[in-house]
Amino acid sequence: MPFHVYILQNHVGKFYTGHTDDLTRRLGEHNSADGPLTKYTLKNGPWRLVWSEQHTTRSEAIGRERQIKAMKSARWIREELLNW
Repeated sequence: MPFHVYILQNHVGKFYTGHTDDLTRRLGEHNSADGPLTKYTLKNGPWRLVWSEQHTTRSEAIGRERQIKAMKSARWIREELLNW
């Protein structure tokens, strides 16, 4: 089963990074008032998927998610991952 690291963006340009084994389901959860939302995604949505990367194991996906979050930079996400 593949795992995905993903980046969502909202209407004001904020990013959210996460990982999942079902990208479609997870995006729906982030945009649903009935889903298991974090406070951040609930109050800052709606979200759209702008980037994802597939990994073989959950451990690899978690490691990559941590690497991206460690950058703490929307500019880095835009330039390095999204090529904007």
